[in-house]
Amino acid sequence: MLVGFFARRVFIRYLGVEVMGLNTTITSILNFLNLAELGISMAISVTLYKPLFERDEKAIREIMALQGRMYRIIGSIVLAGGLVVLFFIPGIFNKSTLPLWYPYSTFCVLLYSSLLWYFFNYKKNLLYADQQNHKVLLCTKLVSLVKQTAQILAVLYLDNGYIWWLAIEAAASTVSTVLVWIIVDRNYPFLREGVDINLSLSRKYPGVIQKIKYIAFHKLGSFALSQSSPIFIYAFTSLSTVGFYGNYILLTTNLTAIFSALSAGLSAGIGNMVAEGEKRLIIKVFRELFSSRMLIVGICCICLWFLTEPFICIWLGSGYLLGRTTLALLICQFFISNTRNVVDDYLVAYGLFQDIWSPVAETILNVGLALVLGSRFGLNGVLLAVLVSQLVIVFTWKPIFLMLKGLKEPYSFYVKLYFKCFLPCLLAFGAAFVVSRVMNIDPYSGIWRFIAYSLAIGATSTVVYCSVLYFTEDGIRDFFDRLKTVLTTRGLRQATDTER
Repeated sequence: MLVGFFARRVFIRYLGVEVMGLNTTITSILNFLNLAELGISMAISVTLYKPLFERDEKAIREIMALQGRMYRIIGSIVLAGGLVVLFFIPGIFNKSTLPLWYPYSTFCVLLYSSLLWYFFNYKKNLLYADQQNHKVLLCTKLVSLVKQTAQILAVLYLDNGYIWWLAIEAAASTVSTVLVWIIVDRNYPFLREGVDINLSLSRKYPGVIQKIKYIAFHKLGSFALSQSSPIFIYAFTSLSTVGFYGNYILLTTNLTAIFSALSAGLSAGIGNMVAEGEKRLIIKVFRELFSSRMLIVGICCICLWFLTEPFICIWLGSGYLLGRTTLALLICQFFISNTRNVVDDYLVAYGLFQDIWSPVAETILNVGLALVLGSRFGLNGVLLAVLVSQLVIVFTWKPIFLMLKGLKEPYSFYVKLYFKCFLPCLLAFGAAFVVSRVMNIDPYSGIWRFIAYSLAIGATSTVVYCSVLYFTEDGIRDFFDRLKTVLTTRGLRQATDTER
């Protein structure tokens, strides 16, 4: 993450903020093409839970072969779509002052990275479903670290730095793909055995096709929320504004990456627990996961409000600020996006994808509001459209659907749990606000004062939020007890190893 922040500062300084906006916009266009994936990976993961639990190698082999066949078809569709988009590049980026070879070369390199996933990298889904994703994370993150370092050095010291940037991007994608292939091959050698892929294989696993049909609609809604914003922002503003927006998004996406790392394999674990069917444990773990996620995300949101603008000023300069209204909208989106994960994980575990009307409504609402509000209010209008869509579908409907069809609990159970976790967050925000006023520290004036200010805000919000929530919610007490047990057990093991 630290290298990523430093890299973006170097890229903006030596390549320009418009180039960064170009990358963000093209990534969103490619994600639109990736809708052709139709949610196959999620459907396959859900289908794999039972055979993995039973160690049914034949079924695992067949399901992975079916996935490979689907992905080769989807990869071909994405390639064809990418070739079509190439014809429209001049029209799409007609407002840009960059030479046309910039969008052409960037699109081709990023398209290449996407195609590697469809034709080779798809087997990574098996590691994820088997709660073994950590085995590949170290290698891929190390490749990413080396890639960013090499790109920084290339931009700083080589002529035609952006060409080198693109070449290193393509090389890193290739190396990551090879490493994933090797790791999967070593952990699941039985996949080397051939499988006869025919129509009967699809009929043998009808649940996969049915789930793909449902998930395809949900992917459409997810794209409308998370990936269409840069496209609309560019349409109503400029590539530079997209670049400024990308600076803020880098903060929230890095925090989301931390959450993903902390909860890696969680969805698969919930899937296994639901498969066992012990209702008391399922509810207990739901409360624990939900309250702990609300705690962590709430503290992050408080820190984002007080620390984002000072950080942007120290990192890039005051000329890259977007205003408090934009920041508030982004924080609200971040809060809803990252507190929804527990509900989403349980919906996936139960295989509840049949509410296909909700992503359709979400997409219509988001796109319609983005066109209306974006044309009137620009960047903030587009962000407000996303937030309204989240409030109607993600915040309101999804929990209702889970309570009715999955957990079989009254909706009042979720509402009470939500407010028991949210109200202490408001108290923690108030405490942090008081501390920010009382302290005689200007966080804009230097890195050390910013660090002191950050520690004060972070410590205050954490202590207040944890203290209040601990005395009001059973789930967070279970969470802290679990942490204590894990740390104690690990400490005892380390002590025993030392004695040996």
